[in-house]
Amino acid sequence: MDLSSLMFPLLLVLLAVPLFLSARKQKRAVAEQQALLNSLEPGDRVMTTSGLYATVAGVNDDDNTIELEIADGVITTWLRQAIREKVVVDTETDAVVDDVEDVEDVVDETADAERAQQESKK
Repeated sequence: MDLSSLMFPLLLVLLAVPLFLSARKQKRAVAEQQALLNSLEPGDRVMTTSGLYATVAGVNDDDNTIELEIADGVITTWLRQAIREKVVVDTETDAVVDDVEDVEDVVDETADAERAQQESKK
């Protein structure tokens, strides 16, 4: 048995393995997207495939549509498949400045951080 007779089966295996792995990866991605679409509820913040951020106002299972509120009182109807992802709203990082003293503190902290960064570059 010579080496050339083993090359063809080896070549087939080398081509089949990546195809098998990519098919599994694609199947997993489709399942995750379907789970996301099925889990949408009113009040969820989402981003569409076109980059529009909105809040889910209603879900219609009969015709596979979803109602999105894109501004106060403005509700549009979309296909569920147009939803790319849920957006997680992080309320901890949203700082509300309600006092003049708070503004001064934020400005002082920002200036101190900028000075420290410039000194570290030297």
